[in-house]
Amino acid sequence: MVSIAEFSKEPKYTIKVLSERTGVKPVTLRAWERRYDLIEPERLDNNYRLYSERDIQLIRWITHRLDDGLSISSAAREYRLLRDEGIWPEALPSVLAPEPSKTPHHPPQVYAEQLFTALTSRNESAARGIINSVQSMFDLKIIFFQIFTPCLHQIGEAWFRGEIRIATEHYASNFIRGILLNLLQAFPVYTAAPSLLIGCAPEEFHEIAPLMLSVLLRREGYQVEFLGADLPIDDLAAYAQDVSPEMVILSAGFKRTAQPLFKMQPLLNELPSKPVFGFGGPYFNENTAAQEKCQGVFLGTSLDQAIQTVHDLLD
Repeated sequence: MVSIAEFSKEPKYTIKVLSERTGVKPVTLRAWERRYDLIEPERLDNNYRLYSERDIQLIRWITHRLDDGLSISSAAREYRLLRDEGIWPEALPSVLAPEPSKTPHHPPQVYAEQLFTALTSRNESAARGIINSVQSMFDLKIIFFQIFTPCLHQIGEAWFRGEIRIATEHYASNFIRGILLNLLQAFPVYTAAPSLLIGCAPEEFHEIAPLMLSVLLRREGYQVEFLGADLPIDDLAAYAQDVSPEMVILSAGFKRTAQPLFKMQPLLNELPSKPVFGFGGPYFNENTAAQEKCQGVFLGTSLDQAIQTVHDLLD
C-alpha cells in the first residue's frame, strides 16, 4: 500500500478541483480546515487557496472513515493520533497514478494510434503498457476523449471496411470496457452524495460512452451506479423506486432504442422521489425534434456538456 506521505506537497489545485476529486463540497472543506486543522493550503496574494495531491488523498481518507461510520470529529482525532505517533495513513487504493507524473513524449493522437495497433493485433501486453503510460501523463478526460474514443472510432471504421473481423472489434471494445470498469470501481462511493443510475436504453448495447460518463461523475464525487446495456424501462423504474436516486440517465444511439425513453420521465414521476430523467446519445444529438419531444432533460451533445448539466441540476 502507498502512504499518503508519498504524495506530492506541491500546492497546485484550487478548492474546486479538491472538491471534484474528493466529492466534498467547498463549504464543507473550508469548515473542516477551520475547525479541525486537517489541511493547510497555500494562500496566494489574492487569498485563493491552493491544495496539494497529499491534501486530496487525506480528504479521501477522511471521507472513507466517515463512510465507515465515524463522525468528522472522530476521524480528525484518529488522524491526529496517527500523526502524533509519526504515522501517515495509507492512501485509498486506485488504479490511477497519484497524479500525472511524466511529460508526454507525444500528443494524445499518437497514443490512440498505438493503442489501435496493439488491440487490432491482439497484443494485450502492449495495450496494457500503453494504458499504464498514458495514465501517468494525461488526465482522464484526455485519455477518454482523445485516446480511447478516437481509437474505438478507428476500430469501428476498420471493421466497416472489412479490414478486421467483428470478433477483433468486440475484443478491443471489451478490453477498453474492462479498463473503464476498473476505473469506476477504483473511486470511492460517497453515500451522502447525490445518487445516479446510468445505463443504456432497451436493446441498446453501445455502453462505452455512458460508462465513461459514469467514471467521470463518480470521480467528481457523485454516487453512481452503472447498470449497463439493454435496460427495460419498467424494471428500471421499479428499481428506482427501491433505491430512490436523484437522477436516472440513459443513452440511445438509434430511433428504435430511443422510442421507449419517451415514457421514462412519466414513469419516474409516479415514484415518491420523482427522480430527474436525463437522456442523450447519438440519436438525440442528431434529432432536435426528439430532444424536445422526450420528457426529461437532454444532457448535451458531449460528455463534457453532460457532466455540466448534471452539475447544474444536482448542485
